[in-house]
Amino acid sequence: MRLQAVDLADVLAYLVVLGVFIQLFPAVITESFLLALLTAILLKLVLELVLWVKKRIVARLRAAQTWVARVVNALTLLLVLPGSKFLVLGVVDLAFGDAVSLGGFFQVTALIIVLMLARGGVRRLIQQPAIDTVSPR
Repeated sequence: MRLQAVDLADVLAYLVVLGVFIQLFPAVITESFLLALLTAILLKLVLELVLWVKKRIVARLRAAQTWVARVVNALTLLLVLPGSKFLVLGVVDLAFGDAVSLGGFFQVTALIIVLMLARGGVRRLIQQPAIDTVSPR
């Protein structure tokens, strides 16, 4: 796995979103900018892992031949969705202790949704070709 420009753009977007959440929600706390940056990097790593797991489960769900396999994979996906929020809370607590708080389950859920939206938006902006405002003669 190589570090790519899009990964750095993701971290920047995560840092901005985290900063907004720190300003808007009193339960979301980081003691310094460096901790906010490290938290954004940690969120990038954890969310990439969660997305990879979710994609594998969805692929297994689509490829399932029997109803039992479909039900098992659907239940697994339903467990992973809220479980990923607890994973984020646990990893951040393990890494930073009381120096970083992402709030409770609902704040983390909102944070992750906004992070994923920001990630998608930044990736769309990066992939768009530059608009040429000068018409050729």
